[in-house]
Amino acid sequence: MKAELYELTHVTTYDYRAPVTVSHHLMRLCPRRLPRQAIEFHSLAIDPAPATLSQRIDYFGNDTTFATIQGAHRSLRITSRSRVAVGPAFIPDPSETPPWEAVRGRCRSDRSLPVLEAIEYTFASPLVSLEPDFADYAAASFPPGRSLLAAAVELNERIHADFTFDPAATTLSTPLRQVFAQRRGVCQDFAHLLIACFRSLGLPARYVSGYLETTPPPGQARLVGADASHAWVSLFLPDLGWVDLDPTNRCLPSLRHITVAWGRDYSDVSPIRGVLTGSGEHALAVAVDVVPLGPTQVAFGPGG
Repeated sequence: MKAELYELTHVTTYDYRAPVTVSHHLMRLCPRRLPRQAIEFHSLAIDPAPATLSQRIDYFGNDTTFATIQGAHRSLRITSRSRVAVGPAFIPDPSETPPWEAVRGRCRSDRSLPVLEAIEYTFASPLVSLEPDFADYAAASFPPGRSLLAAAVELNERIHADFTFDPAATTLSTPLRQVFAQRRGVCQDFAHLLIACFRSLGLPARYVSGYLETTPPPGQARLVGADASHAWVSLFLPDLGWVDLDPTNRCLPSLRHITVAWGRDYSDVSPIRGVLTGSGEHALAVAVDVVPLGPTQVAFGPGG
């Protein structure tokens, strides 16, 4: 199958004000292996070298690495490198998907796989609350009898139109209600909002983290390290599977989105999470490069 090949570099640097004696870090930096996403290689370099290093698959099927750094250190550098081939997404004709109420009803009554596995994504989660305001906002796109994907695409476009991308407006701790009230935020906020709207209507939706191939402005050179992690949403359609929507970019992700992890919200998929003994104050720097290598032919295997 024809695919796009990418080289990914994600460098995270912590500089501590005082020496850290022991630190523990949980990392989700390896892209997922999917029916349309193949991993040619992935490497993780940690400096200082960890005393212990272990890998496992978490509850949601994401690759995770746990590292313990022992001995006084004033900085930590984690470098993730990957080469990934991404094939085109299957995007059904929105008008041919079932009415959204039928999907909601099936998710409430059907206990067969994979519907049963999707049901957990209809509930509130640590960063996504279910509230009447979110359902009311979504309702304009979900009149009775409308096909689910047609309604979802319109809601995706409305969030893009109604909310302003503003990196200074929010932090990781900004409540979703505040994002909704001020109509400003970043990709993480818009993904959480779209999920909250879907779930408030009783529809399964999950949070997806990854990378997006970006294009520099006309006439400007591509800046090394200027890319960033990205976030979008996956909506469940019985008999069709999960369909991705990106409210930040008003699109349905395909060849330019590289999936790393998914879960209920950002708290399930944060790239790096740590616990320190010693200095709690630090400066954090993150540099991401998503370099397109051009088209390739790949025999994709199973995954998910």
